[in-house]
Amino acid sequence: MNKTVTLALQGGGSHGALTWGVLDRLLEDGRVSIEAISGSSAGAMNAVALAHGYLEGGADGARQALKDFWDSVASSSPFSTPFEEHGLTADIATQSELPAAMKHLFSWTRFFSPSQLNPFDINPLRDILAAQIDFERLRQQPGIELFIATTQVSTGTLKLFRNRQMSLDVLLASACLPMIHRAVEIEGEAYWDGGLTANPPLFPLVHKCNARDIIAILLHAQPRAQVPSSASEIWQRLTEMGFSSTFYTELQGLLLAKREADRGWLTWGRLERRLRKLNLHVIAAPELMSQLSSHSKMNAQAAFLHSLHAEGRARAQVWLDQHFQQLGQYSSFRMAHLFR
Repeated sequence: MNKTVTLALQGGGSHGALTWGVLDRLLEDGRVSIEAISGSSAGAMNAVALAHGYLEGGADGARQALKDFWDSVASSSPFSTPFEEHGLTADIATQSELPAAMKHLFSWTRFFSPSQLNPFDINPLRDILAAQIDFERLRQQPGIELFIATTQVSTGTLKLFRNRQMSLDVLLASACLPMIHRAVEIEGEAYWDGGLTANPPLFPLVHKCNARDIIAILLHAQPRAQVPSSASEIWQRLTEMGFSSTFYTELQGLLLAKREADRGWLTWGRLERRLRKLNLHVIAAPELMSQLSSHSKMNAQAAFLHSLHAEGRARAQVWLDQHFQQLGQYSSFRMAHLFR
């Protein structure tokens, strides 16, 4: 029996290959129908690739589109090596290590602007997306609803783009890291990475959709037991906090609203009825993410991406075995699960 869900896909650079693996297994399983997807940064890339592929050839087309995208990302890496040379048995944390030259490059982003480090605004994603995604078809043909998050530079607020507004610039804006790429201009406004203001956005899946179940695919690390002391540790922790605090804030607000709706004797409004029926689910790999450095989000080597993909498939299988029957019935997620 098919069950309809919405998906919320978190951003995290190359770590989004784990999300690819989760999506690949859910699509292969065939029992989950997708009404809508929200996403930021790498989550937005996965969302648009999936939606485009689905228009082309259903679930199999979506799986192929995701594979084509991530294989192209790996091929574009100047340090990419053949995946077969590494295999899946190697430790993912070891594979995540960046070459020294790339580590030095990213350390310079703390002192130089994108126009200095990248004067020609070189972005391999631009060519990959332009070649693989038919944005006109996404705008015109009904399919999976998309909510792509960006951050408006002038106001520091969230701006969502939907199917009818989808374009190459929108997707590049959603993944525009301010220290590496120049802001992307859309209709006179400049935009940065959507993960700065929503990572990923949840409210459109509540207000604009009908599915009772939201599955959030997260790339959070486990809580850190020790206070960071070195400069690199502090920088990594600040980066993690910056890209997770917006999600936690929105999630806590949503859970509070749902709790109040559940307590009400009478439910008059559409939102209250929607909240009472809403179920939340999470697929994540916090133990693995805790072993990966922030720098590894820029690692596009094939071995690393394919190892994350395999791990994502495994996590999705565990979730399907344990929680598929709960879809449409009740939430499998508890807030405390994120803070074990």
